[in-house]
Amino acid sequence: MTSFRAFRPDDLNHFSKCNLDPLTETYDLSFYLQYFAKWPTLFQVAEDSRGNIVGYIMGKTESSPDYFQYSEHYLPWHAHITALTVAPEARRLGIGKMLTEQLEAGAEAANAYFVDLFVRKSNEKAIKFYEGMGYSVYRVVKDYYGDNINDPTAHGEDAYDMRKPTKRDKALKHIRDDGRKHEVQPEDVF
Repeated sequence: MTSFRAFRPDDLNHFSKCNLDPLTETYDLSFYLQYFAKWPTLFQVAEDSRGNIVGYIMGKTESSPDYFQYSEHYLPWHAHITALTVAPEARRLGIGKMLTEQLEAGAEAANAYFVDLFVRKSNEKAIKFYEGMGYSVYRVVKDYYGDNINDPTAHGEDAYDMRKPTKRDKALKHIRDDGRKHEVQPEDVF
């Protein structure tokens, strides 16, 4: 049986099963603690019956800075999934979906326009997962990832900026059907 709860700082000592996946970004301790301090309701963990962390999601709410307001790349108030990971032995149990739904509920409560995330263009499993949950590609961020896990000699790997509208975006203004045709540079992304 899996239970879900808010992240606690001592959970950092129990993330290793989740963070061993090469597609999971691992951050320094201060980064995790910053999310805990600023957005505690958007940082959730999944625990198995023995108390092992078998998944987590960390997110935030934000908008582009005011000076960016007149840019075509301006982002209004939204929620962002910074990391979602599930330990290999706990996959295909719906844990990722439940964690994502919890973050989406937090986005609704914060009156965000949409939830977005970045995913490697080569991560087909994750892309299918998010598409199955109603996310779509909004744009391609060229060379977003500084490393290319498939070819270390290549330039950075592209990312899909995927989005799912919330109830606030009644006109669906912040999503598009042809997102794979819209390319931007990393500096265009806040």
